[in-house]
Amino acid sequence: MKIAITGGKGGTGKSTIATALAHTLAKNKKVLLIDCDVDCPGDHLLLSLKLETAMDVESKIPKFDFGRCIKCGNCARTCPEHAIAFVSGKYPVFIQERCIGCMACKLRCPTGAISETKQKIGEIRVARRGNLTLVSGEMKPGIEESSLVVNATKKFAKEMEKEYDYVIVDTAAGTHCPVIAALLGSELAIAVTEPTPLGEHDLGLILELTTKLKIKPYVVLNRADIGKREMIERLAEKHNTRIIAEIPYSEEIQKFYSEGRPIEHEEIQKIIRVLE
Repeated sequence: MKIAITGGKGGTGKSTIATALAHTLAKNKKVLLIDCDVDCPGDHLLLSLKLETAMDVESKIPKFDFGRCIKCGNCARTCPEHAIAFVSGKYPVFIQERCIGCMACKLRCPTGAISETKQKIGEIRVARRGNLTLVSGEMKPGIEESSLVVNATKKFAKEMEKEYDYVIVDTAAGTHCPVIAALLGSELAIAVTEPTPLGEHDLGLILELTTKLKIKPYVVLNRADIGKREMIERLAEKHNTRIIAEIPYSEEIQKFYSEGRPIEHEEIQKIIRVLE
């Protein structure tokens, strides 16, 4: 079974739930945890695992031959990310960090002055302990588009998935392209939220997204005793789903988190019963 842990709003506890679920399931089953929050991966910290680099992630970037360039500016006008600056009568200036590797500039160049080369945009790292394997993608600082690293991380993990009983994908916050890339292929999604107005707002967005992607969502309410549970319950009913676990705001959980230990709580068992 392939499960995505998501939730829209940042800081709701997605990684806390993902690592706790992976840790608990791994006591009896083989579990593959994929950290797709490539801008700021942290699952290894919560599990106290040491990652080892498995491979670099690269993307295409243009290489300019100014001997053939006629200074027309077509490459700059075509670039969707504004990674090429152009001033009339001057050679184009390439801003490498903004490039997403689409190579539209190469296709648009009338003189063939643009060819392809590669740049490193991130790394894929792996750690193992018992029945649990963690695959973690990490984007190189300054790179513009993280979806490429997310896709590479998932492709790397795809070759391993058949060896595991459960595959858990920990997504980034939000509903943007990297989150969509992480969600694709999952059988169900667990949306982690909190009983606050912002938590409700972003939960609504992620439930709309999972519906469009045809992924069955469930809701986990974290810090369940600090706000108004009723508004999350109403939103879940509106989207034809339900709250399957409620994690309290707890000093013990904070201690586990700060010490790099996955939380152990009876509410995690409720999530597992839904998966079974």
